[in-house]
Amino acid sequence: MLKRLAICLLLASWLPAQSKNIVLITADGLRWQELFTGIDPLLMNEKDAGMKDAAELRTRLWRETPEERRKALMPFFWGELAARGVVYGNVKKGSSVRVTNGRRVSFPGYSEILTGRANDAQIKGNDHIQNPNQTVLEFLKERLKLDRSQVALFGSWETFHWIAEKTPGSIYINAGVREYDGPRASAKMRELSRLQSLILTPWGGERNDVFTFEMAMEYLQAVKPRVLFISFGETDDWAHDKRYDRVLPLITYFDRCLKELFAALDSMPEYKGKTSVVITSDHGRGSKLDDWSGHGEKIPEAAQIWLALFGPGTPTVGAVGEAANVPEIYQRDVTPTMIQMMGIDPAEMKGILGKPIRTK
Repeated sequence: MLKRLAICLLLASWLPAQSKNIVLITADGLRWQELFTGIDPLLMNEKDAGMKDAAELRTRLWRETPEERRKALMPFFWGELAARGVVYGNVKKGSSVRVTNGRRVSFPGYSEILTGRANDAQIKGNDHIQNPNQTVLEFLKERLKLDRSQVALFGSWETFHWIAEKTPGSIYINAGVREYDGPRASAKMRELSRLQSLILTPWGGERNDVFTFEMAMEYLQAVKPRVLFISFGETDDWAHDKRYDRVLPLITYFDRCLKELFAALDSMPEYKGKTSVVITSDHGRGSKLDDWSGHGEKIPEAAQIWLALFGPGTPTVGAVGEAANVPEIYQRDVTPTMIQMMGIDPAEMKGILGKPIRTK
């Protein structure tokens, strides 16, 4: 009996840790260049990038080395968070994360993240079509036998109502300027729901990231979902408008949100030590003055993205913090990695082409 127990304990020590909960976070179109090297020397003085009157911003963010610049831009991420997990995608250090869809725009990118496969034949752009493939959000709800409220998405872009589900109504989605109609609405949630329609963005179908994040945090505290997806959008919107002076502060705001989220997860017994967090982007962007603001099929560099993993089940053997000289990872690998982090065999989700991330 003792020998059998010893063998079982040894086998258990070889199995990857698993999470009870998982949180997915995306920053739309946030380039790997800013994440890993901070403010871009090519763009920081360009009046055509909105930087003509941005002297204070340049002074605040400019440092001599990429490591210092990225920490000035994202102090929590690089000062505290990165050491808790693994960050992939710094191509200058031999770490690459790439999309496999050929479109290199948002719907195909988010679909690849959520389904573990590219689907260029059916998902050709950002049109409002129902996702033809089951998403990892739907799979986890079904596999873990969760109530609809326990799998939730809060996004700034309204198109998530089509992206995140194959079967409408499978999970709780609040995206775009959409009144909150979920459970346990606090007074703050009702006020956020009211204000979002009064303080609009310049872009149709988009709400300000502050409402997306604050509503997601209210939901986290009240409902305590097992699976949560928070998607920020303004890092992409302002880049398309060639307003680098707005993109940079929004990256720093994204960093502050990460700090607040991790503090909340660490303070709640339902989540502390039981939650994995996956952070990534839907697509990259160009790297030159004439294409940094864009992405798509004609911009090959838009295929280059990044990925950060934290919590139980994170594949950190041989790579903790910023990964270097590791095998290439694909966007489609996010879904099977999330499933594995939850202690489930990714092969149970049919149709995925990605593989769970391994470090050796």
